[in-house]
Amino acid sequence: MVFMKRSDIKIIIVFWIINLILPAVSKAAEAIPVFVSIVPQKYFVEKIGGELVAIYVMVPPGASPERYEPKPQQMIALAKAKIYFAVGVPFEKAWLKKIISTNPGMRCIHTESGIEKIPMQHNHAHGIQDPHIWLSPPLVMIQARNILSGLVAVDPAHKTVYEANYKKFIVELVDLDAEIRGVFAERGKGLEFMVFHPAWGYFARAYGLKQVSVEIDGKAPKPADLQRLIQHAKERDIKVVFTQPQFSSKHAKVIADAIGGQIVFINPLAPDWSDNLRRIAAKFKAALR
Repeated sequence: MVFMKRSDIKIIIVFWIINLILPAVSKAAEAIPVFVSIVPQKYFVEKIGGELVAIYVMVPPGASPERYEPKPQQMIALAKAKIYFAVGVPFEKAWLKKIISTNPGMRCIHTESGIEKIPMQHNHAHGIQDPHIWLSPPLVMIQARNILSGLVAVDPAHKTVYEANYKKFIVELVDLDAEIRGVFAERGKGLEFMVFHPAWGYFARAYGLKQVSVEIDGKAPKPADLQRLIQHAKERDIKVVFTQPQFSSKHAKVIADAIGGQIVFINPLAPDWSDNLRRIAAKFKAALR
């Protein structure tokens, strides 16, 4: 029987640990650093890029992409990014050129490319385009194609991996779309739901619904607007006002109290994108009148 010295055993253990750690470190080092504007985009890029990408989100959970200002450390981190995946949210109008200028070698992929925008569903919209394209599975299919093109452009060596992941993701999106259509199939067309911030225009269009917005042209409603909305809710027998955690629920509560209803929180920026849409579809179905 061969007995090993304690020092030899320690050396073997150290080498064993190193061999475990090095592949993980190497894989992390090889991952392509990319930035996305909002959390749901992270979900989409992960589906296609998998472990080949390291994804950084510009607008953190809880913040609003309406008026977000990137932090200095984010601007510094952008210097190492290979791709910035834009989506057309409001803060990009003020910051995207500055973001791109920090890293001339970084590609900017407009995931909204090829999508025809609709006006924001405000009560008095003035041509403001709705940026919430990530809340419609059919439109996410277009975004997925743009994400695939961007990843293949910077990393052609893994084209077959990206394409296989993309095809799998498209199947998931088709199934999700069919599932949500099934949720509303028996409810008829044009049923209304009331929301504070009109983020659900594309979702409503995809599934035959109509959103009624409390917010008007990006601003809180005036007293006269509140009275009109309350009257409208009573006439339509609307008992739920949906709001999201990125905005104050004060005005939504005023309407809910006046109609003897309730406010329900829904988050268009949740990280678990597909499950989140399923939950929200169920909430809309329960509230539809």
